Parts: sequence; structure tokens; C-alpha cells
Amino acid sequence: MSAKMREQKHGRIIQISSYGGQVAFPGNSMYHASKFGIEGFAESVAQEVAPFNIGVTIVEPGGARTEFRYGSAQVAKAMPAYKGNPARSFEKMLDPANGSAPGDPARMATRIIESVDQNPAPLRMMLGSAALQNTIDVLTKRLDDYKKQKDLAASTDFPDGE
Repeated sequence: MSAKMREQKHGRIIQISSYGGQVAFPGNSMYHASKFGIEGFAESVAQEVAPFNIGVTIVEPGGARTEFRYGSAQVAKAMPAYKGNPARSFEKMLDPANGSAPGDPARMATRIIESVDQNPAPLRMMLGSAALQNTIDVLTKRLDDYKKQKDLAASTDFPDGE
């Protein structure tokens, strides 16, 4: 956080992440570890800087038509043990023959810039309708799974009065 933002008593930190910080796919474990990690970091920072009237927005774009996806992404040589394994399924995403990513990088950048003066700052900004729906589906399932653990979670507490 900039000392200048504290001094001026307002500002916005934009943290670029990915909807891969909410939704995990096989074959991308290191990518998801970094995105889930940066999202936890940014959520914590948001609470720390809020008293200074500084907002934090985590940008979670879905697939976009960029050089990263269609050219610069490098994939390790497949190990024979993983032939046909879901860990290799992400390679289909990198192949333009399987269709282009729906996201327009220019439109995404425009939405990010437009959000800078939004007050209060949105903690998360999901970009891409498919990414949003996929995230909602995953989070709904995650909440349902947690709700089923109510008795288990309570069974590890000290009994009342102890």
C-alpha cells in the first residue's frame, strides 16, 4: 500500500487474479495455488486498508483471447503415466481448434478502468459470463458441502461450560 494513498485518505488497489482463484481445474494445480493464495492475501489487505478509505478489488477474468492462451503458454512434456489423465485435459483449452475464448481483453480492461471510482470498491470483479456462471455453480456446491458438516464441526468444540 502506498504511503500516498494513506496520506490522501483514499485510493484503490487493483489485484489481477483469475476466476481460477475460485474454481480449480485438473492440470493447473500450480496456477490455482497462486490464484487462491493471492485472493486470500488481497481479502486480508482489503480489511487492513479499509480504515484509510482505500479499497481493494480482485479482478477475476475468465478466458480471454490473448497471446498467453494462444501462443506463449508453455506446457511440460507429458509423462506417459499421465496419458489420458484429467491432468492433461487443460491442453484442449490451449488449442485454438477447440474454439476461441469468449473474453475480449479490451472490454475487460475498460470495465476495470471504469470501476476505479466506484465507491464502495467491489471486493471482486468477475469478467466473463461463463466464468461467472461456473464460479456460482462451484461456490453453491461448496456451500452445500459445508452445510452438511454442521454436526461434524460442532463435535470438535468443547461442551458448554467447559
